[in-house]
Amino acid sequence: MSFTNTSPFQVPTRAKKSALGTNPITLAAPGHNGDDFVLDMATTTAALGKVEIYEREKLPIPETWGVNKNGEVTTDPADVINGGGLLSLGGAEATGGYKGYGLAMMVEIFCGILGDASYGPNVRKWREPGRIANLGQCFVAINPDAFAPGFRDRMSDLMDHCRGLEPAAGYDRVLVAGDPERAHMQECDENGGIPYPPNLIENMNKIASTLGVEPLKTV
Repeated sequence: MSFTNTSPFQVPTRAKKSALGTNPITLAAPGHNGDDFVLDMATTTAALGKVEIYEREKLPIPETWGVNKNGEVTTDPADVINGGGLLSLGGAEATGGYKGYGLAMMVEIFCGILGDASYGPNVRKWREPGRIANLGQCFVAINPDAFAPGFRDRMSDLMDHCRGLEPAAGYDRVLVAGDPERAHMQECDENGGIPYPPNLIENMNKIASTLGVEPLKTV
């Protein structure tokens, strides 16, 4: 398991201003033959990078993602980035956002407070140069054999059971954490490269031109 706190961009439940980071949580657990459970999630409903992508592509964001500078739910990604903030995992209080808020606080406790690093609103703001972020990280390594034999058997059994469930209407299959990433890695291997939105390639090539380096090579 690993955790890190980040620049404050998460607006706590019932608040108007951000005070916590997206504070991601990760957990990797081995199954058989490299079929591992790999969870990597923010404690906000969406990561900031996703909001940035929607802004570049000029698309509205779902109502559970963020708020404007007045703490009001918005579908405009620019409102979130320019003075607003991200909603905790679950969205507003009525839809369980307080649970994501609690998870974000847990990460702050493990990373910032326990490790005597910066925490919450004391972490350097996003896009604020000239100051050390002083983030905290927490890493936990567990030997499953210290508890009982057969961990990989049980892990694979649980994942296979979930994958074998009948999917709801509109879906072709049930996934577990790590499946989308494995599929994306296979797609990249088959295509000979990583797919990027055209707007992102354009922005990256502008940065390359400014820095005097070669632009991205597309295939």
